[in-house]
Amino acid sequence: MASIFNTLHHICVVVRDIERTAAYYESIRIGPWQDYPPLSAYAELDLPNPAAFKGLRFKFVNLDNVQLQLCQPGEEDGPQRRFLETHGEGVFHLGFDVADCDGAEKQGLALGLESLMRGRRDDRSGFTFFDTAREAGVVLEIRSIPVAKR
Repeated sequence: MASIFNTLHHICVVVRDIERTAAYYESIRIGPWQDYPPLSAYAELDLPNPAAFKGLRFKFVNLDNVQLQLCQPGEEDGPQRRFLETHGEGVFHLGFDVADCDGAEKQGLALGLESLMRGRRDDRSGFTFFDTAREAGVVLEIRSIPVAKR
């Protein structure tokens, strides 16, 4: 069985000030940055704190080989806010592409991983963050795009 962590899609960095950080990256020719689509597209969410999730701000830039994401947490308590307060700015998670988010999540759970948070759109695309930071040094995420965009 192939690894669900085989195709790196993005690296997500948690920051205090998303606009300032994006401007810095653009000043060194990494950009332009785009706002991430609204998080309201997820019909099913299993989160430690839904208000914290809704307060997240994301920007992204597609490079030739990987997407970089910036994430600024709101004031609500959630995994990204706790990371920022404990570790400061830095890499919060690595996101890996999978074709079937539900199937890949089952594989991760069978490996003994625990879900930290998850979301699905109506077409079953979406994300699952696994609680791997203690052992792996970073949260590992699987994600799939909507069927219409494949």
